[in-house]
Amino acid sequence: MPEKTPELQKRSFLITGGAGFIGSCLAKKMIALGHRVCVLDNLTYAGHLENLQEIRDHRNFHFVHGNILNTLLVSEYLIQHQVNTVINCAAESHVDRSIQNPANFIDTNICGTFSLLSSCLNYWNRSAEPEDFRYVQISTDEVYGSLGKDGKFREDSPYAPNSPYSASKAGADHLVRAWHHTYGLPTISTHCSNNYGPYQFPEKLIPHMITCALQDKPLPVYGDGGNIRDWIHVEDHCHGVWLAIQKGKPGGTYCFGGNAERRNLDIVRIICEFLNQILPRHDGKDYASNIQFVKDRLGHDRRYAIDDSLAQNELGFRRKFSFEDGLLNTVQWYLNNQAWCKTVLTKKQQPIATEDSSQEATK
Repeated sequence: MPEKTPELQKRSFLITGGAGFIGSCLAKKMIALGHRVCVLDNLTYAGHLENLQEIRDHRNFHFVHGNILNTLLVSEYLIQHQVNTVINCAAESHVDRSIQNPANFIDTNICGTFSLLSSCLNYWNRSAEPEDFRYVQISTDEVYGSLGKDGKFREDSPYAPNSPYSASKAGADHLVRAWHHTYGLPTISTHCSNNYGPYQFPEKLIPHMITCALQDKPLPVYGDGGNIRDWIHVEDHCHGVWLAIQKGKPGGTYCFGGNAERRNLDIVRIICEFLNQILPRHDGKDYASNIQFVKDRLGHDRRYAIDDSLAQNELGFRRKFSFEDGLLNTVQWYLNNQAWCKTVLTKKQQPIATEDSSQEATK
């Protein structure tokens, strides 16, 4: 009888932080591919059931409101749904918030990852098919620090985190590595560049600028606007994660980038150009006239970029979106979904009972 491989079977996923930006995209992708998905999310400021509207009534989808620090809850769901793939997207992720309140980042990103790994290890040790199990840690290029004018981050780049956020993500990465090396837990770690696309919480650069522009508010740009980021569309990133689950080596690390380095100031100007074309201001002014330079972020890393040649060669990773097309589509999505923006920015989420999705998501 041939040995089973992860890519030849339908999988049962637990996606933590699955009501957030990247997690909800992953959840929808896995449902579309015919897999079973359980989303665990604490529904903090960036997690919203509206992000899962398209799949909430699907027979293969379940939602539970909870915290990854709750090991009993996590363990129950691993068993109840016979999970063989855990994707950890649960994280505090906004650098500015980490500077203002680093304790939340330590609790969720480090302690939460430890709790989740502990639950997964206990479950995996008792699994009837341990070879099928995968634990996937969604990390960031920020753990590598700041680049100079040349070069790109790779899987073997040394860690040099510079913000409370990136330090907390680096700590989580080290725990994942240790749980594989010490206990044999089949883990995969992924590092991505800046994501963009639909359903991103409007405090991040691209949706924040779109929202401010539409409200005729200042468009705040840190420092001189020369900080450089590499941008990857969220759907391309999620495709890379899926390839890593199918083809990645246990204990392996894979980087996914967009091959789209841009200065922050240039990003804002491009957004303004698109808005000028799609929805001109009533006064005839250029949206870019509202750009305002503000005091730079503390410890602001100057440049990030990712070399994802390993993922291309080993996993067959290819990007679907060019940056210009992806950004134009993103701007158009936010123009068409202002009600979503208003909802996620203003509403307080209520606790949801831990039953199946058809009951939970409608309460």
